Amino acid sequence: MAARGRPTPQPVTQERPRFRERVLPKKDGVNPYVDLHREFDDRLLPASEAWTLRDRWAEHFGREAPLVLEIGAGNGEFLAELATRNPHVDFVAIELRYKRTVLVAKKLQKHGVRNAVIIRYHAAFLDDLFPDGRLAGIWMNHPDPWPKQRHDKNRLVSRWFLEDVSRLLAPGGYYHLKSDFRPNIDRAVQVVGAGSEGQPALPLRLVGRSEDVTRGPAPWPDDIETLFQSRFRQKGLPVYAVAFQRE
Repeated sequence: MAARGRPTPQPVTQERPRFRERVLPKKDGVNPYVDLHREFDDRLLPASEAWTLRDRWAEHFGREAPLVLEIGAGNGEFLAELATRNPHVDFVAIELRYKRTVLVAKKLQKHGVRNAVIIRYHAAFLDDLFPDGRLAGIWMNHPDPWPKQRHDKNRLVSRWFLEDVSRLLAPGGYYHLKSDFRPNIDRAVQVVGAGSEGQPALPLRLVGRSEDVTRGPAPWPDDIETLFQSRFRQKGLPVYAVAFQRE
């Protein structure tokens, strides 16, 4: 049985991953981005191809380098800038909507980025893509807030997700979270802590927290402003951030 809030995975076989692609047409016809996302260059990897690289990311990028994940790449501006500033690091980002994967890939192409790829994949099945301890870092910016209590099970910031984060990060690896919805930050701190939800503490150490990165420093150096972050800054509204390190 899947953990509370985690989508129930389909049966695992040696030939297929837990996350299975399902192409759902729009009401007015087939989603045009389905074909576009399969025809793009190797900056965009379909799910059916990406999971085969689970133990071969160095082969894909053509080098041995730290590997960092971004969950929810949005319009791709953050990923493109992050990869440009860190040419010694390789980046894998995931998005679930076909259109967004294409937009992110176009942004990487525009900036000439070769040390990053975007994949259409679900964040509930990250172990399809990475073995335990493989990641040097994980970024997550502005996850869906799901503010109503009855939608609590839909929130990605959850016990099962942070257990996945703990398992996939290498010792010393980081998990950075930015959100315009403060309960996401509070929830992450609570879940990681000892005794939260009746569970033992996770091996993630809180190393920094900011109550508003639009007006002050982030809990990590060289912060990059996201699209949502700029919108909230212009409105005079806060964006919160928290940083954890894998013990």
